[in-house]
Amino acid sequence: MNDVCPPPTVLTAANYKSATKPVWCPGCGDFTVLGAITKALASLQLPPHEVAVVSGIGCSSRIPAYTTCYGFHGVHGRALAAGTGLKVARPDLTVLVTGGDGDGYSIGGNHFLHACRRNVDLTYIVMDNHVYGMTKGQASPTTEPDWDNKLAPGGTGIRSFHPLVIALAAGASFVARAFSGDPNGTAEIIARGIRHPGFAFIEILSPCVTFRPEQREWKSQVHAAPVEVTDDPARAARRIMTDDGFNTGVLYAGNRKAYAAARNPAPRTVAEVAEEFAL
Repeated sequence: MNDVCPPPTVLTAANYKSATKPVWCPGCGDFTVLGAITKALASLQLPPHEVAVVSGIGCSSRIPAYTTCYGFHGVHGRALAAGTGLKVARPDLTVLVTGGDGDGYSIGGNHFLHACRRNVDLTYIVMDNHVYGMTKGQASPTTEPDWDNKLAPGGTGIRSFHPLVIALAAGASFVARAFSGDPNGTAEIIARGIRHPGFAFIEILSPCVTFRPEQREWKSQVHAAPVEVTDDPARAARRIMTDDGFNTGVLYAGNRKAYAAARNPAPRTVAEVAEEFAL
């Protein structure tokens, strides 16, 4: 008797959720981001075995364990490097890279720049809470310079990193912002990012109410972008540079051709590779 159940005719969000229970703090925005990712995958009817979720280190980087897709939990700041290699080696897979502002913009900052520049066809989802949540509340690259806390009394005084502007300048062909408090809107943006042919960068404002309780107010500050998406990078740059940081939606969708690696016309055997290195 075959104990393997046939896949359902129609995939739902539940088909992408693993049996592993999330261990985030109560009120963490990452709960709804996980739900938005599974809703997006279900809306696209992508079989879990055709999707890979790659992450680095941090609270948000736990996401691969909570899905039924292929998962890779790597080291701090290197998720984009691993995700890029995976997509180039297996272009048939849908690759999502997930992480936080500390993992992605600090130690992973250089990988972020070059992933935008290369324009490999993958989707990078960053849950931005303006703090290092897993390591007890240090200032992150996106923390406001005047945020007063025990670890940085009076604030760091350092200008905040602006990821959307950096992504656009570095060459990302899809730039968007979402809010974890709007799971349906976030799911729609993620689905659009996955469908986009090229590097899709999605910043998700995801409150950390444990170390930044004032972020509960984000729900009254976020608003839909007042203008339609543009494919003009100069126009997108002006919009992003002058917005208040709470505009949500797809802010830029360009048409730059996605990177495609040159591939050998036929796979080689181990003996053929060994012979090449022996020469």
